[in-house]
Amino acid sequence: MKKSCRRAVIAGNWKMNNTPAQTKETISALAPLVAGKDGCDVVLCVPYVDIAAAVEAAKGTNIKIGAENVHFEPKGAYTGEVSAEMLTECGVEYVIVGHSERRQYFGETDETVNLRAKAALGAGLKVIICVGEMLRDREQGITAELVALQTKIALLGVGEEQLKNVIIAYEPVWAIGTGKTATAEQADEVCGIIRATVASLYGEAAAEALTVQYGGSMNAKNAEELLSKVNVDGGLIGGASLKPVDFSVIVDAAQK
Repeated sequence: MKKSCRRAVIAGNWKMNNTPAQTKETISALAPLVAGKDGCDVVLCVPYVDIAAAVEAAKGTNIKIGAENVHFEPKGAYTGEVSAEMLTECGVEYVIVGHSERRQYFGETDETVNLRAKAALGAGLKVIICVGEMLRDREQGITAELVALQTKIALLGVGEEQLKNVIIAYEPVWAIGTGKTATAEQADEVCGIIRATVASLYGEAAAEALTVQYGGSMNAKNAEELLSKVNVDGGLIGGASLKPVDFSVIVDAAQK
């Protein structure tokens, strides 16, 4: 399958930014900038408290709304957590699992990433699974081994028919929020490793159909070069997704 046959996904990750009022303002500003640009899926993953405002503001636009995390249990005594069913009923279509900040600050493991992914897929959500290496891993030359292992664990128990709702985002952790960016060649190489790992699990056809994003400080200036690479099908965008004009430039780059 050629890259042109895969669906590009440009997803914003707002992290802990924007109140509901600011959410409405940001989406209202973004919507006309991305209107009619249907060469990719345009997604905003927002804080839980912003979901209702985001879904309302995105009505009638080509912007889809996602969440930044999900719990793996369907319900119960898990204070502060939100289930996949709750998200779907709120109008959420996408969810991020395993972001490097969840791993770094909140004890996320490869095993809990897998549980979250399966819960979300079971509820009909599209799941953006994040994998990636620390700077020390790259310096030790174990990037390929580590990213392949993270990918395999994240997909344990995920059926081939569910893979159509899976997106894998490569996050070089050393490039998250640092202003540093992997070169386009480095990004393409590791996204290719992810694709090869999926091929070993599900076959070449399934791997070629998989959307693989780059998630390390993609911005308006470097998006076109990164998205030109054969294994980079989209981006998981942090800071630039808070700026409607910058985010729309990245969406434009994905149309090419």
